[in-house]
Amino acid sequence: MKGKNKIYTPLLLSIACAIGLILGARLNFDPSDELFTANPKKQKLNRLIDYIDYEYVDDVNTDSIVDVTVNKILENLDPHSVYIPKEEYARVTENMKGDFVGIGVSFYNIQDTIVVIKALEGGPSEKIGIRGGDRILYANGKKLFNLDISDDSITTQLKGKENTKVTLKVLRKGIKDLLTFKIKRGKVPLKSVDASYMLTDRLGYIKIDRFSETTYKEFSDAITELKAKGAKELALDLRDNPGGYLSEAINIADEFIKDDKLILFTKNKSGAIEETYAQREGRFEDGKVYVLINENSASASEVVAGALQDNDVGTIIGRRSYGKGLVQREMELGDGSAVRLTIARYYTPTGRSIQKPYDNGNESYFNDYMQRYKNGELNSEDSIEVNDSLRYVTPGGKVVYGGGGIIPDIFVPKDTDSEKEKLTFLLRAGYMSRFVFSILEENREYYNSISKEEFRNEINITDEMINDFDRYLRQLNIGLKSTSESHKPLLKKYLKAEIAQQLFGTNVFERYLNEDDRLIEKVIQLSNEK
Repeated sequence: MKGKNKIYTPLLLSIACAIGLILGARLNFDPSDELFTANPKKQKLNRLIDYIDYEYVDDVNTDSIVDVTVNKILENLDPHSVYIPKEEYARVTENMKGDFVGIGVSFYNIQDTIVVIKALEGGPSEKIGIRGGDRILYANGKKLFNLDISDDSITTQLKGKENTKVTLKVLRKGIKDLLTFKIKRGKVPLKSVDASYMLTDRLGYIKIDRFSETTYKEFSDAITELKAKGAKELALDLRDNPGGYLSEAINIADEFIKDDKLILFTKNKSGAIEETYAQREGRFEDGKVYVLINENSASASEVVAGALQDNDVGTIIGRRSYGKGLVQREMELGDGSAVRLTIARYYTPTGRSIQKPYDNGNESYFNDYMQRYKNGELNSEDSIEVNDSLRYVTPGGKVVYGGGGIIPDIFVPKDTDSEKEKLTFLLRAGYMSRFVFSILEENREYYNSISKEEFRNEINITDEMINDFDRYLRQLNIGLKSTSESHKPLLKKYLKAEIAQQLFGTNVFERYLNEDDRLIEKVIQLSNEK
């Protein structure tokens, strides 16, 4: 992470996540189908693998050959058709499912001991009283420390079938004897709505991290709560949201768009068109909505933004979105692996495709951020390149463009200070998390006892902490100039936000991050102008 000219983007990893995120349902093929059994291309590949298996002079791992072949085939299609190996498939599916079965803790493996970072909200451990800083030493009498095993192996020890019981022996600072917790394994929510709170007396705020199976339900619950607090307007934050399930995006768009209005349509290989319309009375059809997007808002995020923009609903604020308008379905390959294959393109209600070109290959496609940075698009709306042949007009007379992302109605430039980008990268990539954990461990009893209000008023990030963080980064061979006076305020805000994350969860974390946020300040300004 050295070098003055290297640019880091907030949640740059979300671009990778956007590669082939699911838009649509899972699709399985019957391998006995005549279409496949009679396919001479398939027979040719099968015969080649058999020859290598049985006749080739040396032993060869043909599984790896097949994996390489599948990847090479998909690389020649489009950037979002991808192969998911068996060992990754369960993890990817779990992340999009919205929950998993276990005891519900996040942890570090410190000196070969499981140390709880946080009991996950809504999970069995939180309900029974597990706290951050607890050391889990035994599970059902089995020793879990000094075993020299991986985090994945530890997780396997703690997970199990739903409603099965596990007895934990836990060491807690300040208590001499081990504590015993009898926990029934259960579903642990993996929330996709990171934050929901009031920005002003009338303006609510919801941040969606991704579109998983439970996103609409989480969003619906958040809307109900915000309206009860007096929300007449809503800021819907889709920044850095890489996408996910199309059905969840449609349901959310339907909350803002009146019945029988087109939300989107898809077109497949044969040219068949499938249209999706708003079908129910939404709870925010008459309320003002502001949708926040940026260069990492992709796929299902763009479905929501495009549907609202093309129906002249609300205001889109931020920077041009990622530009992914391809529809994938998961297709299992029979051995636990799967492919996500592009099966259609989607179009916004005016008929525009927001898929950016990929004719120049995958490397150029995924380096698009750097091109936007170089041509000044992140700093100036006038630098956004549009194609007049892809010009469309909404029913209300607004001019919109296809060909690569959603261009916002109101542009807000990005702060491209390289040191700030590094700091944001360090926060989002987890580098601050381990350091903050060590701060909490120094006085765990106190930190676990304070309220949110006490935290806000009493906890301050000192210059000594900043210097400690600088030394911590240097041990990791990470150079950073953010201990300079000009960057200290941002670093202090990020460190305090990370402490809040570990103590109170993502809702409080996001609230701290959103203080002095350019886009949110713009939304509040627009709301107050009414």
